[in-house]
Amino acid sequence: MGELKQFIIGGAKGVLVEQLCRMSNRHGLIAGATGTGKTVTLQVLAESFSRAGVPVFAADIKGDLSGLGSAGSPHPKIDERLQKIPIKGYVQRPYPVVFWDIFGKQGHPIRSTISEMGPLLLSNLLGLNDTQSGVLYGCFKIADDQGMLLLDLKDLRSMLMWMGDNTRELRSEYGNISSASIGAIQRRLLILEEQGAEHFFGEPAVELRDLMQVDFSGNGVISILDATRLMAQAPRVYSSFLLWLLSELFEQLPEIGDPELPKLVFFFDEAHLLFDQAPKILVDKIEQVVRLIRSKGVGIYFITQTPLDLPEEILGQLGLKIQHALRAFTPKDMKVIRAAAQSFPPNPGFDTETAVTALGIGEALVSVLDDKGRPMPVQQVMIRPPESLIGALSENDRQNRIQRSPLKGRYDDAVDRESAYEILKDRAKKIQTRNDEIKRETTREKTTAATGRKRQSTGEAFIKSTVRAIGSQIGRQIIRGIMGSFFGGRSR
Repeated sequence: MGELKQFIIGGAKGVLVEQLCRMSNRHGLIAGATGTGKTVTLQVLAESFSRAGVPVFAADIKGDLSGLGSAGSPHPKIDERLQKIPIKGYVQRPYPVVFWDIFGKQGHPIRSTISEMGPLLLSNLLGLNDTQSGVLYGCFKIADDQGMLLLDLKDLRSMLMWMGDNTRELRSEYGNISSASIGAIQRRLLILEEQGAEHFFGEPAVELRDLMQVDFSGNGVISILDATRLMAQAPRVYSSFLLWLLSELFEQLPEIGDPELPKLVFFFDEAHLLFDQAPKILVDKIEQVVRLIRSKGVGIYFITQTPLDLPEEILGQLGLKIQHALRAFTPKDMKVIRAAAQSFPPNPGFDTETAVTALGIGEALVSVLDDKGRPMPVQQVMIRPPESLIGALSENDRQNRIQRSPLKGRYDDAVDRESAYEILKDRAKKIQTRNDEIKRETTREKTTAATGRKRQSTGEAFIKSTVRAIGSQIGRQIIRGIMGSFFGGRSR
């Protein structure tokens, strides 16, 4: 394994259509209407990369991708397709898989921290306006200056509450902090928590090396994120998590140029969620990451209904394009079909716009890059059948694989180390203790003769010194990585 130079996508009139492995970090697109075969095509590509020794990360929206972990079953339609596509060495077999799940039910828990997510992604996740986003940026800055980690939702809530209690003292250093904005952010956090996001934020955060494994046979391990519940409850959490993961890959992986094999292939299903209602600054950052992460050996493959779901700047960077059938029912549908056809290099042998509406299930228009990186003319292709099971694993099979996983126990138990919540709680306790001492001292003073001079209380001096400390570099300075330069902040 790991020696493949190219792999078969499918066949066109007896001729194989193949993808060069060394062009696979130049990204790709799988598009098409619901029910036209996008998921099976994703499965075929994931298998192909795994056979070539390339680790794969894929989000499983409908639960169908879990079948990658089991061998396929004989079927007359598969036999019929194999007769039309001359594939040597086709064997129905399972592939090495690791299951992940933010909720920790259908796979290993997968987490990030508030600090790693950063204020830009978090603002988009919460749907904040510009003023509220400014307050959130201030929250991250104050936490950095104070040397406090924001690991989970209770850390962020505590920090916001402390800011609300000290707005007057903070104004000179950090500008106006609106109590109304703090209240709005807190309400959004409650909604996010009700959607289950508290399972996502915390430690231990996922280590990228665990998503980039090769098994003892040289097959790339396929990491499958179960996103069925997540998509139903919190689609923004889903898209924000995958964006964070892309940024982490960009930060941590070294520059390698154009390798013979990608270091990782990343499938992003329901890709339109990345850009729906996203502010321009975030869309620009996504486009920047997509453009630059290629040099890290990472290939990104977007799965969506039409190419129009992606910005032109990103669509123009995609090397492999696979377009399943689109149906025309309205003038708007015709516009989408025309745009999809125009995104392909033309083929004089057929009309692309007509062909895209006539494709059957499991057929697609495909354009690959040649060995010089040039787009090849579009071909009408019958997609090869997968070797693994089409459809979902049984619940027992899934749980057995989770129990036998080499990552068993590494992420199962959450860790709650000292962070902003604990630090602020300790400060509040000390201030309360001081205030209690002051009350007792005041009571004693009332029983003695007045000194004739008003003194600043010990508690007042403590509070003022705490406020003055904000803005100074206490403890270690938190180092921000790509989430700072690209997405607005990262710290561990």
